[in-house]
Amino acid sequence: MRLIPARLWGMAVLSAILQVLPFPVAGPVSVWRTAFCWIAMLPLLWALTRDDARGNPLSSRQTAILGYLCGIVWYLGNCYWIYQTMYLYGGLDKPVAAGILVLFCLYLGLYHALFGWLIGSLRGHFGVQSTLLLSPFAWVAVELARARITGLPWDLLGITQVDNPLLTRLAPITGAYGLSFVIAAVNAIWLVRIQLRERKYTRLILTVTGVSIILLYIVSVRRVQTHRVEATETATLVQENLEVGQEAKGPEPNEQELLESFSYLSRYPGERMYLGIPEAKNTPFVRFSPRSMPRDSNLIVWPESPAPFQENDPAFRAAMTRLAEEAKAPIIAGNIGIDRTTENTRGYFLYNSASFITPQGEFAGRYDKMHLVPFGEYVPFQKLFFFAQNLLHEAGTFDPGTRRALFVVNGHSYGTFICYESIFGDEVRQFVRDGADVLVNISNDGWYGDTSAPWQHLNMVRMRAIENHRWVLRATNTGVTASIDPYGHVVEAAPRHVRTSIRAGFGYEHDLTFYAAYGDIFAYLCAVVTTVALGLTLRRRFTVN
Repeated sequence: MRLIPARLWGMAVLSAILQVLPFPVAGPVSVWRTAFCWIAMLPLLWALTRDDARGNPLSSRQTAILGYLCGIVWYLGNCYWIYQTMYLYGGLDKPVAAGILVLFCLYLGLYHALFGWLIGSLRGHFGVQSTLLLSPFAWVAVELARARITGLPWDLLGITQVDNPLLTRLAPITGAYGLSFVIAAVNAIWLVRIQLRERKYTRLILTVTGVSIILLYIVSVRRVQTHRVEATETATLVQENLEVGQEAKGPEPNEQELLESFSYLSRYPGERMYLGIPEAKNTPFVRFSPRSMPRDSNLIVWPESPAPFQENDPAFRAAMTRLAEEAKAPIIAGNIGIDRTTENTRGYFLYNSASFITPQGEFAGRYDKMHLVPFGEYVPFQKLFFFAQNLLHEAGTFDPGTRRALFVVNGHSYGTFICYESIFGDEVRQFVRDGADVLVNISNDGWYGDTSAPWQHLNMVRMRAIENHRWVLRATNTGVTASIDPYGHVVEAAPRHVRTSIRAGFGYEHDLTFYAAYGDIFAYLCAVVTTVALGLTLRRRFTVN
């Protein structure tokens, strides 16, 4: 480690900071900050392709260490909210919460270390210039590993460009990975040396070409930006704003009080609604007078929340049936599903679920969350992580669902995914592949508080809308509750931390994007290219030895 020059350590840290900036930090991210992604990897790539203090190329071990440092710092900046979630909402002591955050960063920082190791290994065979050209493939391959190995593809690099109407044209084909590839490629191109024979007008031609590309990009973005899709239906999205963890003060409402409150919000929407992302600069909002409030709704959605609703509870079922019949609309409601069994010692399976109630008041289906939150809905390796049991006091220890269920009524299909599942593009797209005309996301983001996490979560849900060309109806406990169109625009949203509901527009789409049909093929191609390149490198080493 002493052979790594200090400036390279500094560049690795600088790159981590630049990688944090394009993502939300405390609220909605400003568009100008998303531009940092185009240079965010530049310092890291520069450091990984330099020489050590003796003038020799950095070894793959040294580049892995530099990548590891970058990853640790990036996760500290991007996922700092884990600390607050652990102590404020999970009930852990602050030192323990801080220790969990550090362990989290040390663990997931290994993916940046893997990227650094790949760059160092490839350089030994291909040289600096070719390795830079291969770096976008390696970056996407590592992002794919984050999704497939540890199951935490939180904030892929491509998510930073969810508001880029030109670049997001790739998402219906490649998913967010395609955007990550382009961003990584641009960062690498800054360092690629192009050998051209010097002629009289060479520099002038290169300058004019560069300026023309920039102007063409700006003009194209402005032309694409005006694209919108009209809503044809109306949904009621309920936001109960229940406090969780240590934030909860005063007596907790009982089940009957909660049912009455949720039912009231389902019938009577709030008086204020944003026409875009809440708390973002210049986002307009509208106020409704009681007489002007729209009453009819094609769908009612209740969020995932701390409310103790159980699907088999007679009081819950009666309230749902009554509401559906009175509103003459189907309902998707977050609740707890319980199935009796003899397959485990406790005698039942416990699911984080969404139930579907028809306009006639019949319980016609249930989706059980398949991808559970580690340390939030179950504890992996429970003997090792015994201290994390407190995190499950509010949520319970759940079992994973086994199949994706579509809810069908009046010829329209709804695909529902719950909270954490929204970060997995390849899983959400399977609802659309199976026939979903609209996507519904129910979530409880109250665990995040006023941190970056709710906004990061919202942007990932928006990317799912773009990838699948589907409207997404999002009902959350504390916000951001919103209607998102097939191009990722937040059309209508509720103010955060307010007990309210909104009547939001949406529509039914029936086309099937390439990504919805085939998933992460592009990312796997990048992994294949990286594997082949690495194989050539290793073969050369064995041949030489």
